[in-house]
Amino acid sequence: MKRVDTLLRGGQVINVQNRSIEHIDIGILDGKIVLGATEAETVIDVNGSYIAPGFIDAHMHVESTMLPPTSFAKLTLPHGTTSAVFDPHEIANVLGIAGITLIMDDAKNIPFDAFFAASSCVPASPLETSGATLTADDLEPLFSDKRVIALAEMMNYPGVIFDDPEVHKKIKMGLRYGKVDGHCPGLIGEQLLKYISAGISSDHESTTAKEANEKLLAGMQIYIREGSAAKNLEALLPIVTSENAHKICFCTDDRHPADLRDEGHIDHIIRKAITLGLDPILAICIATKHTADHYELNQIGSIDTGKFANLVLFDDLQSPYPRQTWHHGNLVAENSKTIVEIKHETDWSIAKESVHLPDSITTDSFRINGSGKSIRVIGLIPNQLFTDELLIEPIIENDLIVADSNNDVLKMAVIERHHNTGNIGLGFIKGFGFTNGAIASTVGHDAHNIAVVGDNDSDMFIAAKTLSDSGGGQCVVSNGKLLALLPLPIAGLMSDAEPAKVIEQQIALLRASASLGCPLDDPFMPLSFVPLSVIPKLKLSDLGLVDVDQFAIVPIEK
Repeated sequence: MKRVDTLLRGGQVINVQNRSIEHIDIGILDGKIVLGATEAETVIDVNGSYIAPGFIDAHMHVESTMLPPTSFAKLTLPHGTTSAVFDPHEIANVLGIAGITLIMDDAKNIPFDAFFAASSCVPASPLETSGATLTADDLEPLFSDKRVIALAEMMNYPGVIFDDPEVHKKIKMGLRYGKVDGHCPGLIGEQLLKYISAGISSDHESTTAKEANEKLLAGMQIYIREGSAAKNLEALLPIVTSENAHKICFCTDDRHPADLRDEGHIDHIIRKAITLGLDPILAICIATKHTADHYELNQIGSIDTGKFANLVLFDDLQSPYPRQTWHHGNLVAENSKTIVEIKHETDWSIAKESVHLPDSITTDSFRINGSGKSIRVIGLIPNQLFTDELLIEPIIENDLIVADSNNDVLKMAVIERHHNTGNIGLGFIKGFGFTNGAIASTVGHDAHNIAVVGDNDSDMFIAAKTLSDSGGGQCVVSNGKLLALLPLPIAGLMSDAEPAKVIEQQIALLRASASLGCPLDDPFMPLSFVPLSVIPKLKLSDLGLVDVDQFAIVPIEK
């Protein structure tokens, strides 16, 4: 047996190939695993610790952590995540291919295996104004980079079902190079089968076991999502059996930095799944091998000779908190801290100054004329991206429909920020529950225009203007005063500050929103999804109220 660099001796190895625990030493040579090795330059006795493959997030938008990949890795390596499949469609909707390239460049030369899915829907739909439009011809050159392994979530499911030529051109292009990921919330029956038959192999949007099971039985890989906004694990876990678990993956989709630090990442999903009754080894298989197998990532996902030594060590199988994380044979995180230097070398200058509001916008721009008819109101659903369409009798003052904060009916605006169009979509929303102020964000999936919610036009205008002047971010305003600001100068989506600073600013932001009486732990997460025009039922874009089921702009009054 060839002498190896490092030998991890005395561990309990999680064999995800046969779902067992083996008492076997792990040799590491040139960053790869050598099982059966007996001699090494360095021998480390792990004293009975469990050793699992590095965890993999099957689908996420790194921009939603408000951190670039370099900073994201600093937070997630201590939690055992060594790989993720990134869909950079947030920055793509702001900057196009240039934004995707920046994210991919930032992910180079860090102790983390970043894979990419080429963003399929920029914009997500024709019912919003994004900063860029990407065609199949724009996307195809991305696949020359071997890290690009799929076409990202095909959110334009009407385009698939009703045979939009450009949509199908993208799908065929994606299939030539790898997988095509899906996004089809609520889709069932014949339309679901047509969507799948186009070549789309996965979905992360199921919210009920019935929906997920229908997709599973139709052949889809089901990603159980447990992020900061959408929490679907508890509802979907009942579909998982030992027989079908190979068709299940874990993903976060969107995860905020404080949640990453305080709760965890994929390790958090594993622990929660175990608490809900899932076998621990099966949970680890879902978090590792099943994602690697789906994407045919042959060098990661299990502890086998020849694969990269991406390893997680922990002491309690029923509650696996990572104690050590190894990436390509190097110890990179230990005792909740990243212990290797991760350099920030990306030049983000072209991603800054991405917020452009026309001078013509004033407080009067937020006025909504009305006649007293019932109005459509967006109804938030806790911990879900779906929303309700509520019909509510409005309050009319001087022929204007105004917010009714006593009944938690606040005004909302989405202001186009890319091309100085002056577009402002206006509507009303229920579920934020605060008074005497406004909150605003340049994170507004997926076009990322400025989203503002408030109970008075003055504070809403000040909040929007604050974000324009600061180059993007999130803020809270009350009675004409700025209470808190989280700057996000990189495309209005991410910060170039250290993760600890970003978390500190986020905490101050959430405290400020709570001071207005907002009952939500993090109102900015649901706020960021209300403009998303591809998830039912009622949403708001810069073009107006969107009835997603009709895939059409509808009036406020009904």
